[in-house]
Amino acid sequence: MSEAEQTQQRLSELSRRLEEGAGRLGADDLEPDEAMRLAGECADLASQAAVELDRLTRHSPGDPVPGQEELL
Repeated sequence: MSEAEQTQQRLSELSRRLEEGAGRLGADDLEPDEAMRLAGECADLASQAAVELDRLTRHSPGDPVPGQEELL
C-alpha cells in the first residue's frame, strides 16, 4: 500500500470519528462537561486531519494520489 493510500485511510478514519463526535455533540441529553470534552476531542481530530491533508498535498508529484486523474 502506498503512502498516499495509507494517508487516505487515516483521513477516512479521522472523518468517521469526527462524524461520530458531531453526532454525540448534537444529543439532547449531553452534560456540559461531556460536551466540552467532546468538543476538545473533535478539535484534536480536526488538527490530525489537517496534518494528514498537508502530508497528502506534499506527496511526491511522480506518485499520483489515488482517485486523481492526470489532466492532459
